[in-house]
Amino acid sequence: MSGSKSDDVLEGTTRKVFRFVYRQHEPVGIHDIQRGLGLSSPSVAYYHVGKLVKSGLIKEEGSGYVADKFVFENMVRVRKTALPLQSAYAVLFLAALALLVTILRPAQITSQYAFSVVMIVIGFGISAFEAYRTLSKEIL
Repeated sequence: MSGSKSDDVLEGTTRKVFRFVYRQHEPVGIHDIQRGLGLSSPSVAYYHVGKLVKSGLIKEEGSGYVADKFVFENMVRVRKTALPLQSAYAVLFLAALALLVTILRPAQITSQYAFSVVMIVIGFGISAFEAYRTLSKEIL
């Protein structure tokens, strides 16, 4: 999702601030963020927190800020990239389909085999569509 608003927000220091807030188990204040990340002043922390609040990635709660945990729901982390869990399912269905039409292909096509192929294609289609839909929400 190169070029999306969320990509622009989650770069550099703003990404560090988001990760810091996300890892806390309770609301965290501006001064805590400044001290925790070694930022030069509270206004620098406030600037980055403001960007995150505006983008909806964190929210003010009680005496500080908390990360919206739903951002990472149903996400799989691959190195530094977060992908929807549905993309893992799509890959699984695609691998099963490849196996079914190459190695496990019977000499004669039966109705059971055809049904299996159709069901795997449907599973792949649904998983791929849901992964695309999750990515197009531009959460991360």
